[in-house]
Formats: sequence, structure tokens, C-alpha cells
Amino acid sequence: MAEVLHLHDRHRELLLRLLREHLPGVDAWVYGSRVNGRSHDGSDLDLVLRGPGLQELPPGRLADFADAVRESNIPFLVEARDWARLPERFHREIEREHIWLNRKGCVHE
Repeated sequence: MAEVLHLHDRHRELLLRLLREHLPGVDAWVYGSRVNGRSHDGSDLDLVLRGPGLQELPPGRLADFADAVRESNIPFLVEARDWARLPERFHREIEREHIWLNRKGCVHE
């Protein structure tokens, strides 16, 4: 399990605000280089979004979130994917090494 999220607090707080605004009730897990220690300041941020009951997110809500992230001042690419639309093999990879962003702004394993 990952221990450290390589993300500035101001960007994490902005992401959390955008998640609350556009995807309330959806959990976000970060995976990839920002949790495995192989990132740099310009690395993209890989998010997987887990809707209530792990059901598919409405495409419009996901698109609205993606648009809001693009229009924000986050200086790197944010790739947001819907857990319910990913293959099971990808689930296993993400489950091995991820960090959960919670609604209180804290980072948890």
C-alpha cells in the first residue's frame, strides 16, 4: 500500500473542492507515479473515481468534473477514470498501490 502522495496541498485542496462540487458522494483514489515515488512536479495525476455502490458514474457528471479540472489552475494533467468502467485486472493493480483522498482534505491509505 502506498504511504505518501506527491501532491502540493493547494492542488489537493482544489481537487477536493472540485470533487465536492461536481461529484458529491464519490470517492477518489490516486494511483500511479504520484503514489509510487516516481513522479516529478509535472507528472500527471491518475485518479480513479468510485461512485456509490461502485456503480457507473453518469458520463455528464464525469465530463463536468474533467472540464472543471482543465479550467482550474492545476498545472498538470489529471486523468480521472470511472472505477466501474475499468477492467478487473486494472482494479487489482490500483488496489495494490493507491491513496484515498477523503472529503476532509486528509490523505489516507
